[in-house]
Parts: sequence; C-alpha cells; structure tokens
Amino acid sequence: MAVFTFSTLTAIIQVNDDDHNKNNTIERNLRKSKLMLIKKFNSIHISDVPSVGGKNASLGEMFNELSSKGIVIPDGFATTADAFRYFLDYNSITTSLKKLLDTLDTQTFKNLKEIGAKARSTIENANIPDDLSKEIINAYKDLCSNEYFEVAVRSSATAEDLPQASFAGQHESYLNIKGENELLKAIQRCYASLYTDRAIKYREDNGFAHEKVALSVGVQKMARSDKACSGVAFTLEPESGFRNVIHIAGVWGLGENMVQGTVNPDEFLVFKPTLEQGKNAIIQKRMGDKNKTMIYTNDEENPVINIDTPEEKKNQYVLKNSEIELLAKWASIIEKHYNKPMDIEWAKDGITNEFFIIQARPETVHSQINPLLIKEYQLLEKGKLLASGEAIGSKIACGIARILNSPEESDKLKPGEIVVTDLTSPDWDPILKNAGAIVTNKGGRTSHASIVAREIGAPAVVGCSDATSKIKDGEIITVSCCEGKEGFIYEGESKFVTKELDFTKIELPKKTKVMMIVGDPEKAFKFSFYPNDGVGLMRLEFIITNAIQIHPMALVKFDELKDEKVKEQIEQLTHHYPDKEKYFTEKLAEAVATTAAAFYPKEVIVRMSDFKTNEYASLLGGKDFEPVEENPMLGFRGASRYYNDRYKNGFRLECEALKIVRDEMGLTNIRVMIPFCRTVEEGKKVVEVMKNFGLEQGVNGLEIYVMAEIPNNVFLAEKFAEIFDGFSIGSNDLTQLILGIDRDSAIISDLFSEQNEGVKQQIAVMIDKAKKAGVKIGLCGQAPSDFPEFAQFLVAEHIDSISFNPDAILKGIENINQAEKSLLKENLSKEKITDSIIII
Repeated sequence: MAVFTFSTLTAIIQVNDDDHNKNNTIERNLRKSKLMLIKKFNSIHISDVPSVGGKNASLGEMFNELSSKGIVIPDGFATTADAFRYFLDYNSITTSLKKLLDTLDTQTFKNLKEIGAKARSTIENANIPDDLSKEIINAYKDLCSNEYFEVAVRSSATAEDLPQASFAGQHESYLNIKGENELLKAIQRCYASLYTDRAIKYREDNGFAHEKVALSVGVQKMARSDKACSGVAFTLEPESGFRNVIHIAGVWGLGENMVQGTVNPDEFLVFKPTLEQGKNAIIQKRMGDKNKTMIYTNDEENPVINIDTPEEKKNQYVLKNSEIELLAKWASIIEKHYNKPMDIEWAKDGITNEFFIIQARPETVHSQINPLLIKEYQLLEKGKLLASGEAIGSKIACGIARILNSPEESDKLKPGEIVVTDLTSPDWDPILKNAGAIVTNKGGRTSHASIVAREIGAPAVVGCSDATSKIKDGEIITVSCCEGKEGFIYEGESKFVTKELDFTKIELPKKTKVMMIVGDPEKAFKFSFYPNDGVGLMRLEFIITNAIQIHPMALVKFDELKDEKVKEQIEQLTHHYPDKEKYFTEKLAEAVATTAAAFYPKEVIVRMSDFKTNEYASLLGGKDFEPVEENPMLGFRGASRYYNDRYKNGFRLECEALKIVRDEMGLTNIRVMIPFCRTVEEGKKVVEVMKNFGLEQGVNGLEIYVMAEIPNNVFLAEKFAEIFDGFSIGSNDLTQLILGIDRDSAIISDLFSEQNEGVKQQIAVMIDKAKKAGVKIGLCGQAPSDFPEFAQFLVAEHIDSISFNPDAILKGIENINQAEKSLLKENLSKEKITDSIIII
C-alpha cells in the first residue's frame, strides 16, 4: 500500500492577492495529505468500490479471498478515485468540466458529440502531477520486480458494476502496455474515457451525476491470450435467465472479436448440480466459426490486428473438456462468494498455458427480472422472409428499418426504428438506446449488440450475414425472436399478439401431476419456469429432424451410401466428427441433457424415436434404408424397428446417447419410454436389446415406460406391466385405432374424438389395470385442456399424471384443479349420505 503524505501544516498562512498561486498550491497539498492515491490488489476488497470502482474492487476481492480456492487473478494495483480528483484539482479543471457538462442537451443529445470531445480534450491536455506519476511508476516497478513486462490498463468507474447499472464497455481499456511512459499515457487516456459519448449518455440514462463519478485505473499483469484464447462466462443462461447452468463462450486470441461480434465464438453449457457431483457436466458444446484471431503487434500505430484463423483451429474447440470444467468450477465459486449471478471474463496465457479470471461483475439483466412473470409473443402472419440469424430475446418488433454504417449516422435514426448494421461496438450505445430492435450481419449471443439488446429489452437478430443487403433502408419490417433459437426478419408489418403470464399465483393440483410435452430443447429453459411436475413426453423426432438431420443408419453405413450428393451433405454436417456415429450420439445426448437439466431433478420421460417410414425417408440418406409402405401409420414404426436388423444399429445410437446422459452426465431423472409396442413378446425383445446396448432396466435407477396407444396394450395391460415400469396413454393413436379412423384424414376428422364413449371406456380400463398392477400411468394429449369434462373424467379415474403442451398447460391446470375440487365435494357428499344411513 502506498500513501503519499505531506507534513502537517500548523502555521497560519497569510494570503495576499499576489500570493494567489502559492495559496492554491498549499491548499492542494493540504487536501492531498489525506489522500490515498494507489492501492495494491492485496489491500483491496469489495468494500473499496467508492475508492477503486466496481471492477478493481472485485479483482482485489477475488485476489484476496478466492486465490486460496484455486482461482488465479493476475496481480496488480489501482489508482484511486482520490488520485483522479487530485489530477482534476491539480489542473484546475473540475469546475470547467462541470460547466461544460451542464450545457449538455439532455432532451435530444444533439450536442453530445461536441461536449464529449471537449471534455476528453480537456483531460488529455492536462498533466499528471509528478508525485502521482512517481507513485504509479513505483507501484509498476514493484509489480514487475524492476523488470518491466506487459500490463493491462483498465478503467473502473467508482459507480461501476453496481447491480442496477454495469457500466460495462463504457470506458476504455488498453492492453499490452509496457514501460513507464506508455503506462502513464494509458492511464491518462483511461481518465479521458470517463467522458466518452457513450459513458456520458449512460450516466444520464441511469441517473448518475457526472461530478460524483470518478475514474480508477487498474494496472494488471497481462495474460497473453493473443497466443491462446479468451472469453466470457455467465453463471446463468443469458437468454432465459435459467440459474442452474454456466454459459461459457470463447474465441482464439483477444476477446474483443467476440464483444464486437466480428466472429461467432464457441459456446458451452455446464450444469451446476452435476458439476458439483463430479460428473461430466458439459451438457452443450457449439462450435463457432472463429474465422478471425486478434493478436498484438509491435506497431504503435496498430497495436492489435486481426488475422485469418487457420482452418485447423476453426474446426477445433478453443477449450478442452477439462478446461471447460475448470472455468465452470471457478465461475461457480465466484458466484457463491458474491451470492448473485455473475458476468465473468477469462483468458488463457498462451506462453504459460495458465488460465486467469480478469474481471467479474454482477449480471444486470436477468438477475433483476422475475422469471415467473412472462410476456409471450405469437406471430399471426408472416411476410416475405428477408433475413435470419440468431434470436436474442423472445419478443417481436415492427418498424422502419434504418441501415446505419457507423455511429456517426446517429441523426438518421428516429426513436423506435430498427437498427440494421454490420456489427456494433460500445460507441453505438447512445444510438441503440433509441432502437426498437437490432439486426446485425455479424455477432453471436455474447456480442455487443446482444448484450445491449438484453439490457434495453429489445429483440435482436444477430449473425444474419446479409441483412444490410437484403433489407432496404426505410422499409417496414417485422423482427421476430419468438420462434425458437433462430430469429427472422419479415417484410412488412406482421400482426402478432402478446399474452401476460403470471406464474406466481398458479397452484398445482394436489393429487394429479401436471407434466409438460417438450419437443424443442432450445425452449426447455424457458419452459422450466412454467408451473409443472416434470416432462411427461419428450419426443426425439424434433431433435433428429432439426439438430441432426441425418438418418442414423446413413451414419452407421456411411461408406455404403451410393448417392454422392447425399454423402457430401452429410460430410458438411459432420465435418467436425471423424466418427460419423459419434455425431449422432453427441448431438442427441446434448439435446436430451439440456431438457433433463432444465427440469432437474423432476422426472423427464424421453420417448424413443417414433417416425413413420415416410418420415424417416425424408432424413438425409433415409431413402436407402426405408421401405415404401402404403400405410406408414400402421407399418414399420415404434418398437418393431428397435430389434429389426433394418434399424437395430440406429436404435443402438439412441440408447448410447441416453446412456451418456444418465451415466456420464449424471442426469438420472431421465426415464425412457417405448412407443407403439404391439405385443408382450415385442416388449420383452426391446427391453433385452436395450440391455445389450447399455440401458439396463433398474441399473442406476433406470425405469422403462411404454406408450399405451394400441388396444392390445389395454387388453393385456397386466402382462405389459410385468415388463415395464409404467404407462403413458397416447390418446391420439389409441383413439384412431379404437374408432378405426386415420387421424390424418381431413374427410372424417369430425368423427375423431377422445371423448367417444368407447375410447373413454378403454382409457378407464387402462388406468384401473395399471393401478391394480402397481405401476404409474399418465396421459399425453390436448383433450384435458380443451375439455374440462375430459379432465374431470381422468381425475375421477385417479390417473397419476396428465401431460400438456406449454401453450395449454395453464388451462389444463385450471381444469384439473376444478375437477379435483368437484371430486372432493362429491366424495364429501357420499360420506354424509353414508353417515346418515348409519345413524338411521
């Protein structure tokens, strides 16, 4: 710790008019005698925010409190807020800066650019006091042990990184700084950055008085990530706010490429509960293009440059699994220490191969939102598709598209218009605050545009590649982020509706479990906030069609494929996987794991694939392995495929994926369900095949359920119950087979009804038999939400659970609650009658 002091002045100083300058100097020295100008990291704690700002206070806190837990923070020191104010006083510019900022037009900000430039110039043309310079240089020498090395010089505002405002990206940082003169220059440039246009606007927007915000500068040993990789980590999922995962993103070289959106990073999701259990907790890995790598140069004019990433490194994850887990563990420790979700920056030194945490601040978007209060958006129509990319948020916005090439064109944008540009940086912040939505050619979920969109609550579609060429300046467009992971830009103003959902007041039924039907794993985190008792049906078909796209047997027998065009398409999809089968198992495992993690520790029932032959044939390579059937609905589907040589090895891949999820990832809340199992003998064959493929019933708590959707399942329910651990009534197939109706036929669709007396009788029989056999039984279908009387029927029959699509779950809960209340009243009435009879 370095403290610059002066002798206490005891004499009464007489000041004459001609001694004015001497008097000012004495007053400054008297004030400065009480100041602490420099603090080393080993003396900084989180309580020092008023002195060194949020960023440096956090670094000092972690350096002192978390180093013992294995987290590595590069050592350093910070100039204090006192040092900044001393700098202003020494140059007599405090008053002039205040007067200058008082002239800011806070309504239109039309003079922001002019005010900011004058303020920065005032700082840059001032002088750092000699005594402050000496303090800085001495601290630098101590840090470097008198042999100067490169340091990072980072701004840290004293009102920075508070929960209600992050100040992230508002002030400048300078990397790869070496030598006394370069260090002093960098510190003065950091001081000047307190008055960047974006920082001034940010303070105005968040109610910070300019004169009450000071600038501390952190000087920290450099991690040479230009020779390795760097990135960020959020201790929640940044789109949904789901708290049980850690989201890590990384690029080759310096992280600025990721912040600017110049490249799409690799992304990883780690599940916290199983990480603590020592399991393989990486539930998702997504490879970004990483086509550029930012590195340092020795050129003072261009200290950093972007080079093309070698092809080999583009196709390689920036982190090994062990490194992902290390960073996730560190992130978890940091979150627990601060007791709040955190936004963390990390870097790997390419010389020493060490990992470092170089920043940690509170996450300021989802941590401030109640996830049980949801606003849902639904498009009612779609115009011509203009562009698509990655969706940020889940909203819809319509408005005039304004194509902007740089922040200099801010005067073109009117409030509520949609910014369409190549990419954004922090200099865009004052403009983006007025945007109704943001569309960029470049960028990913951790890019600057994405971060700002979340902060201002606007939808964004990033990484479109061609938005600025496909969208015309001034045309009306619709930006839709409500359709899943992918966001779309449509021509014209599309009609849409919104629905306010308040889950805080929803009471789940007391006896009947309410389960969800989930197809898209990308929406699983969002759906986890809906009131539910777990997932009663997770279909694999959506994953195979959208995430995998390839027929599993085309991967098993890739070398035997005859269609060269198909082989080329498969190669493009699987080029990161020398082992084609591994592509299928990893993709499927990640998708299932994501849903299992979202609802953990609640039960998630995964139904094995149930495509019909015509649907399987539509997958890449599928035509070579699927027969042509006249009636696929009643053909080669469900359980009959799993032990048949035509598909047996495809089923093996499905089993291997689920085994990874349960045994390696530790998500044992997964149950497996077999669809369309026609006979008892077939059920036994499937269970045996699963055992051979590593999914053995009872091992590690594995339960195997079967769909009750064929009349024979009802007739022989007692025997099926001897094989399986539970049933799920598939009301659609069961209804069509009882009534002899093709449920895809429009001509006779009016005859299709689960409420038909014959169907209800069979459902009642099925529930009764399951109860007597002592196994669980549920139902998947729309009818219990559409028809209160059908829900009442199921509750009266004492079904264990009912599964609903997310859009029907609230109505379903309402119907079940009403049914349970009605049943309770009915039972009470019966008891009263019985009591009366006994009394008589």
